[in-house]
Amino acid sequence: MKKKRIVIKVGSHVLSQQGRLARDRIMNLCDFLADLMLEHEVVLVSSGAVAAGYTKLKLDKSIVGNKQAIAAVGQPYLISVYQKKFEKQGIVVAQMLLGADDFDSRRRTRHAKNTVEILFKNGVLPIINENDVTTTEELVFGDNDQLSAHVAHHFDADLLVILSDIDGYYDSDPRENPDARMLKIVHDINQEDLEKMHTPNHEFATGGIVTKLKAAAFLLSANQEMFLASGFDLSDVRSFLLEGQHKGGTYFKKALS
Repeated sequence: MKKKRIVIKVGSHVLSQQGRLARDRIMNLCDFLADLMLEHEVVLVSSGAVAAGYTKLKLDKSIVGNKQAIAAVGQPYLISVYQKKFEKQGIVVAQMLLGADDFDSRRRTRHAKNTVEILFKNGVLPIINENDVTTTEELVFGDNDQLSAHVAHHFDADLLVILSDIDGYYDSDPRENPDARMLKIVHDINQEDLEKMHTPNHEFATGGIVTKLKAAAFLLSANQEMFLASGFDLSDVRSFLLEGQHKGGTYFKKALS
């Protein structure tokens, strides 16, 4: 059976806690990805460079130059944490730093995709993050939800999975409405929801539900699929991807015509 190609995106809120890296959650994530790699081709799009760097270099993150310096410290630190965790699983990891301009160039996109194909053939896990150190305001995704959607699209993934502090797409805000209902399968997204204010729930986060919906809308327009689930409790994504059971989380896919 042909392996599926799956892009897993994990957010800063999942990877960090109280100003430090959440190592237990990272270990759980690595265990899950190792299990997933037994059956599928996997790309990890990881936030967390700024959160990781801030544990070493506490500068004012509201200043762009400071944030880029923090990211420069955080990138090697974060990748070293992943390396140590995956080494226990016998998995080699590779780091790829990409930006919006890389997907605006057919040549750059082709080179990046060729690299990923070689890594897959050799059982290596590509770990992708936005190149926060060199990106400018004009050439930046601004959040890894959008980056992961472009990675999934341009690298011909069968599915994008976003693991977040947001465990699904609800018919209203569950923080304000206790009767809010999770939408398990979504075929199209209300334009009004796509235009709402970004509401990140964490000091190192740049997105919120809106950026995730935009990622889903981008993929739906290309007839690709996305799954949104909790990154704190991986039982829903494990059930969905490894057991073929949709217990929780939201599955975005085009309706059958």
